[in-house]
Amino acid sequence: MMKKVSNYFAIPLAICSVMFMALKPSPSLDVAMYSTEGLELDFTVQHDLASSSEAHGTHLSNPFQKTHTYFPYLGKSYTGFKEALAFKESRGNYFSVNTLGYLGKYQFGAETLKLIGIHNPNQFLYNPELQEKAFLANAERNKWILRKDIKRFNGKKINGVLVTESGILAAAHLAGPGSVKKFLRSAGRQNFSDAYGSTVKHYMKKFSGYDTTSIIPNKRAKAIL
Repeated sequence: MMKKVSNYFAIPLAICSVMFMALKPSPSLDVAMYSTEGLELDFTVQHDLASSSEAHGTHLSNPFQKTHTYFPYLGKSYTGFKEALAFKESRGNYFSVNTLGYLGKYQFGAETLKLIGIHNPNQFLYNPELQEKAFLANAERNKWILRKDIKRFNGKKINGVLVTESGILAAAHLAGPGSVKKFLRSAGRQNFSDAYGSTVKHYMKKFSGYDTTSIIPNKRAKAIL
């Protein structure tokens, strides 16, 4: 009988105990434990460190900005050369077509494309990989055509412009190797200008001093996927 009575009171007692523990007020939070008072919290970057980071292409951004912009430092490398030239030609847009019908990131004409083995301009326009191969093939072909002029005029000044291999190749991309030969051999007097006013002299100066040694002269260079 006593066992039944104890069982009768055990369940209500357990329920009361759980409710008491749940409703028991918790001790107040001691905010002093989380205070930063007296700590040295200096996140300021020194000026010389920031300048050094920017020179190597890093970006120290404001942590409160919603987006951070990173500008890679390509310098005077081959990649820097072709990307700088692409930006001048099309702002780096693979799908750009100008008012004269020149195509892609590097603004190729249909006739130049044929010389490096591309006979479908529409396929070329929508294939970034083919465009990159076309740029290299065209540069290799131009370097072979202009190999003697590069050797003869590299490092000399013509019409106020220091002649470099990369400048010659950039000018050949704009105007063709024949126009570059005329500029060099006429001491700058024959200065080709395209429909938008860009000249051989301007390209030779703007794209001077890049490392284009990785471009191998190739008379029969083709853009092949």
